Amino acid sequence: MSLLARAPTAVLSQAVNAFGTFPAYTWLRRPQIGLAMVRARTGGTGAQFNLGEMSITRCALRLDSGEMGVAYVTGRDARHAEWAALFDALMQTTARHLVRSMVLEPIEAALAARLADTQQKAQATRVDFMTMVRGEAA
Repeated sequence: MSLLARAPTAVLSQAVNAFGTFPAYTWLRRPQIGLAMVRARTGGTGAQFNLGEMSITRCALRLDSGEMGVAYVTGRDARHAEWAALFDALMQTTARHLVRSMVLEPIEAALAARLADTQQKAQATRVDFMTMVRGEAA
């Protein structure tokens, strides 16, 4: 679920095209766009406070074979939420190995590449400070 929710839309779109046709499904909850309150902690461990709101899209569907798929994704992309819910439902079928190899692994590789790129850019701006020690004994 996390990989599908965090997937870059372009990578998810390529995975959908590579996967082919989807099985028939019915909507339990069509994609709905709304807001969710984001909570944070002071210093990462302190008291919680409301940081602000972010937009999310959610949906739920049921394959004609009975499996249910649910998705919550950040942003306002109803198509992304639909695809994530479809793949969530397909992960409960015999097609799970196909979904894992054709969808989840490319998404995981794209997210790892994006993280490595971000880390490389951050590393380029890193500053090492050195401390000069005076000749005084402690």
